[in-house]
Amino acid sequence: MQRDGPPMNKGAEKGVMQLKGIHHLTAVSADIGGNYRFYTHVMGMRLVKRSVNQDDVTAYHLFYADAAGSPGTDLTFFDWAVPRERRGTHSISKTSLRVNGTASLEWWAARLKGEGVEHGEIRVVDGRAGLHLEDPEGQRLALIDDGGVGDPPVAWSASPVPIEHQIRGLGPIHLSVPLLEPTEMVLAEVLNMRRAREYEVKGVSRVVFEMGDGGPTAELHVAVEPGLAPASPGAGGVHHVAFRTPNETEYHEWADRLNRMGMPNSGEIDRYYFRSLYLRDPNGILFEIATDGPGFAVDEDAATLGERIALPPFLESRRAAIEANLKPLPK
Repeated sequence: MQRDGPPMNKGAEKGVMQLKGIHHLTAVSADIGGNYRFYTHVMGMRLVKRSVNQDDVTAYHLFYADAAGSPGTDLTFFDWAVPRERRGTHSISKTSLRVNGTASLEWWAARLKGEGVEHGEIRVVDGRAGLHLEDPEGQRLALIDDGGVGDPPVAWSASPVPIEHQIRGLGPIHLSVPLLEPTEMVLAEVLNMRRAREYEVKGVSRVVFEMGDGGPTAELHVAVEPGLAPASPGAGGVHHVAFRTPNETEYHEWADRLNRMGMPNSGEIDRYYFRSLYLRDPNGILFEIATDGPGFAVDEDAATLGERIALPPFLESRRAAIEANLKPLPK
């Protein structure tokens, strides 16, 4: 089994505003019922927020996470009736989900086989053991051994997955770009990420950028693939990845920083469950900066998260029309 050297951690640069790590990742599904079954029944994640896309209220926005919806554990989906993604560069190409230990990876290999989910072999890449798979719509995922690092997740007692093997949160997110320099400029010079190391897989160079304290909760792996055609967005693809900022004070500082640097951005947007700020790198990849709070329990009891359609206050007056347009999710 091929092994590269262990990951390095240079640590956060003192005095420089730092993003903490991955906050959430949002992808696209054209089969939201099947999506719900896969991520709750097969992957054992909890649906912690059953809401709608705030910019397109005809579409569900589902959030799967640990039991509390902790920042850094959210894998979310927009419900759009669109064709499958055409894979290529200029894209977020793979999402890692963290588990603890090779025993968990072996357990997952057996579970996926039993559920009829195609997957690869357990392999060590960039110093970490991992297991690659796809969801029913072709969403590319990797279960990786995080060695138990990062904030401990809140276990979901109703999960079909035993507590010791449950998904602990999001791991490294993989990008594909034809040219590194434009993306590196945004990651390093605008967002203060650090270029940590490089490795190759099947002849393709990958450069790792890290945030905060680094490690598997706070990495982007950028593959340089100039020979690929641009991706075409669609079901089974990723819409954007969000990075953590701990509070509104730093969130406002990030907005000011983007404006001072002349970086085009969305401006501050209140998503109710967190505050958002969006920007695109020159390769067309959409990034978000999101606050850790106030969190998903702001309008629901923690014990019943995700059991009803939750709407931010500015949409509440339209609830009847919104709910009438949404298909019930399967039990």
